[in-house]
Amino acid sequence: MATVNGIRMHYRRAGDGPPVVLLHGWPQTWFCWRNVIESLAKRHTVIAPDLRGYGRTDKPLGGYDKRTMAGDVSELVSGLGFDRVAVAGHDRGGRVAHRWALDRPDQVERLAVLDIIPTREMWKRLDADVGRGYWHWLFHLQPDLPERLAGQDVAGYLGYFFERWTYRRDVFTPEVVDEYVRAFSAPGALRAGFDDYRASFPDDAEHDDADAEAGHRLTMPVLAMWGSAGLLGSLPSADIWRGYADHLTAAEISECGHFLPEEQPDVVAGQLRDFFAAAES
Repeated sequence: MATVNGIRMHYRRAGDGPPVVLLHGWPQTWFCWRNVIESLAKRHTVIAPDLRGYGRTDKPLGGYDKRTMAGDVSELVSGLGFDRVAVAGHDRGGRVAHRWALDRPDQVERLAVLDIIPTREMWKRLDADVGRGYWHWLFHLQPDLPERLAGQDVAGYLGYFFERWTYRRDVFTPEVVDEYVRAFSAPGALRAGFDDYRASFPDDAEHDDADAEAGHRLTMPVLAMWGSAGLLGSLPSADIWRGYADHLTAAEISECGHFLPEEQPDVVAGQLRDFFAAAES
């Protein structure tokens, strides 16, 4: 545990070498990286925190805009003695990582984003097809209602996504699902996770639009990965990210849905190893 930005943050650490930070998404915790950490830890110091509001980290009533959440992780790695880090973020963690890289390019040396496109691009593409896949964004934005409905059956609600968003459903065994159900059954956990989405307006949108209007881009090397069987497989994801990043590598992961670190951990670890190792050559 570490005290950062006024909260207590839980994290896992493994290995030794150049630092790599792994950020999870919703509805998950650091645990989603469990099958990737060992491989990366052979050459890196791996830091995998529970983001603000998730897992064993505190669940305050505010601060779920991506700038504040990125600030949490920034303070964590600084407190651990690292000046520059490589970062990989999946799902909501990818959005935190994207904001961190924009706000602190001096600190983020390399950025990998897994199964996302920039948030403002999602809203711009919210047609019928995207809406069918991302209906939960609009639902989670509503005040109070998601907690009331999902709270009646946390296992049923989370289980829906683990089944519908995957290609390899076998990886979400009852034991794995139970780990996430326990995490989101803790006091305040559902509310905090939905607050992560609710921060999309106005805070995240204002920050993202301000950067776009100012012409701010990702200047560090960026790796964008997505699952071939997920929604991003039907979008021009590489072209979209080239509109935000100066130096992009893109990779579509076959036989994979949304949950890349769990559905194809060996492939993801290999992509990340190669991408992060390039900084050392």
